[in-house]
Amino acid sequence: MQLAGGRYGRKKTLIIPALLLLLAGVFWALHLVHLRADFPNRSPWVDWAKYTDEGWYGDAAIRHYLRGTWRLPGDFNPAAALPVWPLLEGLVFRFAGVGIVAARALTVFVFAGVLVCSFVVLQHEAREDESKHLRWMFTAAAVLLMATSSFLYVFTRMAILEPLLVLLTLLSLLAAQATRSASTERQRVLFAVLVGGLVSLMIGTKTTAVFLLPAVAYMLADAAEWQRRRVLRIAAVTGGTVAILWGGYIAWLLYRGYWNDFRYLFAANNTTIAGLPFWETVGNTLKNGTWMGELLYPLAIALVVLAGFHKKTWRDPLFVSLLLWVTGYLFFLAYHANMQPRYYVVVAVPLILLMARAALHIAAWHPSASLAFASLLVLLVGREAHVTVSYMRHPEYTFQTAANRIERIVELDPTHSHTVLSISGSDLSLMTGVPSICDDFGTMDLEDRIAAYKPGWFVSWNSIEDDKMEALNKFYRLTRVAEFPAMDDPDRNVMIVYRLDAKDGVTPQRKHKKAKALPISPG
Repeated sequence: MQLAGGRYGRKKTLIIPALLLLLAGVFWALHLVHLRADFPNRSPWVDWAKYTDEGWYGDAAIRHYLRGTWRLPGDFNPAAALPVWPLLEGLVFRFAGVGIVAARALTVFVFAGVLVCSFVVLQHEAREDESKHLRWMFTAAAVLLMATSSFLYVFTRMAILEPLLVLLTLLSLLAAQATRSASTERQRVLFAVLVGGLVSLMIGTKTTAVFLLPAVAYMLADAAEWQRRRVLRIAAVTGGTVAILWGGYIAWLLYRGYWNDFRYLFAANNTTIAGLPFWETVGNTLKNGTWMGELLYPLAIALVVLAGFHKKTWRDPLFVSLLLWVTGYLFFLAYHANMQPRYYVVVAVPLILLMARAALHIAAWHPSASLAFASLLVLLVGREAHVTVSYMRHPEYTFQTAANRIERIVELDPTHSHTVLSISGSDLSLMTGVPSICDDFGTMDLEDRIAAYKPGWFVSWNSIEDDKMEALNKFYRLTRVAEFPAMDDPDRNVMIVYRLDAKDGVTPQRKHKKAKALPISPG
């Protein structure tokens, strides 16, 4: 009877966490609804990635299936430096075909992996002085907060790089945690190799992953029990794996002649804090954390600071590792000095996990705090869920509609090339399949790209910049044929379609000049 009662008691304590996880699953499923819809108009997040990034960073996969090649020489080819995401997209496109729904669905399932790994990471790092019931409660609460977050809802439905970077970082922490349970030295080495492989994938997804390496390194060192020889051995194996994988990849890029594409991505992302007011930039970096949640962000900071006053907290490797993750990426944001809401996706997930970990420590010292945490959870989840459901219930399709109309204009004119020149060209290719080249970025000057690929159409947002008009006027007469409203940014809310009619006697000629690498981040 006592045994049966104990089992019943354990099951009873898991009912509420199970319900929270079930609710989290429901809200995750809502991410799959209306995948063609716009980035929510009139949202608090002004991020120009909604016009460009989904196409740019999947371009290699898009071109592979539409053109038979992943790279257009002289155009913008970010896959040379960031190959992981387009490789994943390519696998999906092989079975689902090229399309915005397939690309965004991939991100939603990546987010599912983030939720699962978050649960496992929090559950794996159990401490002797913790209540199992409280650990389950706070773990389930963290997963529910992520699933209902309106901020994460918006950005994990976009085919961008940040969600995959978060998933790979969580997997790296899990692999690092697993080295602690290794029973033999050979197993530790294998786990260290696995961590090295995952770190290589992190960097190949988004090079800013280097700012997350201290978090992974700390977890590895703690798993090695801070024994000097063991830490050095694991560090050598992990670092050696990264060096071999990336060294081999760089050698392949050089051999195939893709080095300029690789180098261009870094030249085009060269905005830094240099020359800007230091404290103002740091202050903006921290202030913009409210993008992650006006209530969640200050509450998370308060809980982390409060938990930090207790010495036992700093003996929790997961707490320290998550803190290094958050501070490491905030350091990058301040250094990069280009505040885009999507960058904070990489901070939001570990911050929620850190908040849950801090709350668990506080509840262990003051059990009465659990009731206050439950009230805050209801408030946070209720607020975020309301906004998320509102976005889900009121989709708009202005960008997709404009893309479809542009496709019809292009396809119905057999006298002009179907190639479209546009900063949003890659997004148009992803949405409709029309071939495109970028009008802003590439390793050749714009007029050389025009000469090489001879586009038949130019699609701009609201107006034409002087340098683009100058390059186009050398070869074409621009005839404005249509305009379509799309999305809500006052600088980019009308797509204007121009037909490019060749000037009599003018043949585009390449000058073979290298293009200047303009900052890419604002787009």
